[in-house]
Amino acid sequence: MPHPLDSFFSPASIALIGASRDHEKIPGRLLAMLRKNEYPGKIYPVNPNYAEIDGLACYKSIAEIGAPIDLAVVIIPARAVLPALEQCAVAGVRNAVIISSGFAEEGGDSAAMQDAIAALAKRTGMRISGPNAEGFFSQMQRVAATFSPAVDVKPGVVPLVATQRRIGIVAQSGGIGFAYYHRARALGVAVSYVVSAGNESDLGAGEFLDYLVQDSSTDVILLFIEGIRDVGKFLAAARRAAEVKKPVIVTKVGRSGAGQRAAASHTASMAGWSAAYDAVFAKYGFIVSNDLDEALTIAAVLASNPLPKGDRVAVVTVSGGAGIWGADAVALRGLQVPELSEPVQAEIKTLMPSYGTARNPIDVTAQGVTSGGLQKSVDLLTASDEVDAILVVLSLSSEMRKPFREEELTPVLAAQHKPVLFYSYTVPSDFARRELAKSGVVVLSGLSHAGVAMRQLVDYARFELPKPADEARLPSRDLSAHLTSPVLSEADSKALLRAAGIALPDEVLVKDKAGLDEAVARIGFPLVMKIQSPDIAHKSEIGGVRVNIVAKGEVFLAFEALLGNARKHRPEAVIQGVLVGPMAKQGVEIIVGTMTDKTFGPMVMVGLGGITTELFRDVAYRPAPVSAEEAGAMLKGLKAAPLLNGFRGAAKADVVALSQLIADVSVLAARHARDIAEIELNPVLVHAEGQGVTIVDALVVGRG
Repeated sequence: MPHPLDSFFSPASIALIGASRDHEKIPGRLLAMLRKNEYPGKIYPVNPNYAEIDGLACYKSIAEIGAPIDLAVVIIPARAVLPALEQCAVAGVRNAVIISSGFAEEGGDSAAMQDAIAALAKRTGMRISGPNAEGFFSQMQRVAATFSPAVDVKPGVVPLVATQRRIGIVAQSGGIGFAYYHRARALGVAVSYVVSAGNESDLGAGEFLDYLVQDSSTDVILLFIEGIRDVGKFLAAARRAAEVKKPVIVTKVGRSGAGQRAAASHTASMAGWSAAYDAVFAKYGFIVSNDLDEALTIAAVLASNPLPKGDRVAVVTVSGGAGIWGADAVALRGLQVPELSEPVQAEIKTLMPSYGTARNPIDVTAQGVTSGGLQKSVDLLTASDEVDAILVVLSLSSEMRKPFREEELTPVLAAQHKPVLFYSYTVPSDFARRELAKSGVVVLSGLSHAGVAMRQLVDYARFELPKPADEARLPSRDLSAHLTSPVLSEADSKALLRAAGIALPDEVLVKDKAGLDEAVARIGFPLVMKIQSPDIAHKSEIGGVRVNIVAKGEVFLAFEALLGNARKHRPEAVIQGVLVGPMAKQGVEIIVGTMTDKTFGPMVMVGLGGITTELFRDVAYRPAPVSAEEAGAMLKGLKAAPLLNGFRGAAKADVVALSQLIADVSVLAARHARDIAEIELNPVLVHAEGQGVTIVDALVVGRG
C-alpha cells in the first residue's frame, strides 16, 4: 500500500529553487550532491539569473518548467520563500523542503512567516518539510536533497558495508542527523534514510517516524528529538513500531534547564517535561540512549544480530585481562556470565594451549587466533544452549593478519542463532574492518557501549506492548459538582474519588464538637483525625494530624488542638472541619498520582510513598490510561520493588490490588483530563497479599 510520503522520499523530479553555480555555497552544493549521488530523476534548477547551470537548463520560475514536479528544494532568502511556495502550489508541486532559515527560530515577524507556510500547506495539500532544515538523504533511491558534506561521494573510495539490514534516521537537528549517518558509514552500518525535520511547519518527526516504521528497507530507527509537535501521529507511529517489533532508539535532548533554553531558541518550542517523554518511550519499548556513540553502537548491534533468547553471555578473548574487562562490562549491566558446564569446558580446552581458560570468560590466548581455536570456540558457543549471546574481545590493529577466515565465520553469523558482538581493545584497522565486514561483522571500539547494547538487546527482546486499559471497569460519572475549587481539601478529594468509583475507607467530616460522638460511634477506635482545608496541602507540617487515638477524651482534646494549630499557623485558611477516619493497618507506603503534561496530556505516576517520596524520587511514569498489567510493569521497574515482594522475610504485598488502583486512577485522570489537572494519593498503604490497599490521604487539583 503506498504511503503519502512516497513521492517526497522517492521523487521522480526535483526543482531546485535558488540553484547556483557556486559549489562552495549551499545552493550550489545542493545540486552537486544530487548529481554526485547519481539521482536518477529529472533536475530543474530555478534561478532568474542563469540560463543554464552545470549543463542543465535553468528556469526563471517554477511555472516556466511546465512539467510535473514531485519535490521542490527551496534555498532562497526567508522573505521570498512564501511567494515561491505559492507559485509551487499553483504549479502542482507535491512536496517541498525549505532549507532557508530565519523563521520561528528567530521569533517576531519571522515566526509569523512560518505560520503562513503552515497555513499554505494545510490549504493546498502540498507537504512541506522545514523551514530551517538540512534536507534529507534517501540511500535507496539515491536522493541527496541536502547540502550536508556527510553525503559527499569521493571518487575511488569504496564504502564500508557490513550490514544487510539498514537503519533509518530522523533528527530535529540536521547536524546530528547527518552525524549519525557519517558515523554509521564509518562502522559499516547500512542506512536507508536520513531526514532533518527542521522547524516542522507541516511535516514533523511523528510523520517521518511513521514512514520509516512502514518502510520495508528500514530495520532499525534512530530518533534525535527536542520536542514533539505532531503528537497524535508520533504516538500512532510509536505504537505501530511496537506492534511490528521494529526497534526505535531515541535520544531526547533538552532535559536540563540550560538544554531547555537552547531547545526553545533552536526550534521555537519548549522541549517539554522529560519525564513524560521517558514515560512514552517506556510504554512503546523505545530504547533510550543519551550518547551519540552509544546510540550508534546499539543500532549497529541490532542491524547485525538477532535478538537474544536470554541474558547469559559468553566472553571469548585472546587476552586474559581484556576478557575479564569484557565480563565486567556485561556483568555491570546486570547480565549473567555463567561458568560453563564441564563437558563444554572440556571441548573448549582442546582448542587452546594449557595456559588458557575455558570457564567463562574464555581465554583462547593469542595462539588461539593462529590455531583456529578462536573461530572454533565461537562455533561451539553459538550452538550451545548454555549461553544466549557472545562477546568476542580481541585486538584488530593488524593491517595484514586475519583473526577469522571469511568462509568459516560467515555461515556461523549468517545463521543468526544468537548475537555475536566483536570488540577491539586496540584501534581497529581499516583492513580488519573491511575483512570482517565481508562476514557481516560491525567492529565495536567502545567496551561500555558494547555492554549497554547487550543489555538493551535483552530488554528489547523481552518487551511486549502492554494491553489497553479496561476503561469500562470504572463507571462513567459527572464529577463537576465535586470540583468546587481549584485545589480540593482531602475530604472533598476523597468525596470526588468515591463518586468516581474508587474504594476508600469510611470517614466523617466533623464541623463542630457536637458531631464527634456520632463520628466515633460510626468509625470506632483506633482512629485518625486531620484538619481539613483547601488551603492546607501539607497538614502534618502545621500539626494538623493526630493518629492512633484510642479514647473518647483524646478525641475532644485532639479536635481543639487541630483547630488551634490551624488558626496559629495558617490564620487565613478556610477551615472546613476535622476528618475522622479509621487507623489503617500497616503496609508498604506507596504514592500514586497523576499530572498533566503539556505535550502528551495526562500521566500516571507510582513510587515509594510517604515522607521520603521527594527524597528518593523512586518513581515511574506512563501516559494515562494504563491497564493493571502495565501498572504492574511500572511497579517492577521501581528500585523499591523488593519492598513489595517480601523483602527480608516480610509478607508479600498485595501488588494485584495496587496495580488495579493505579489503573483505575489513570482511567479517571484520562477521562476527566479537561477538569482534573492532578491527583495525588500519598500514602497508599499496600497490605499483605489478598488484603488490599488503603488510601490514607488524597489531593485533587482542578484545572481552575
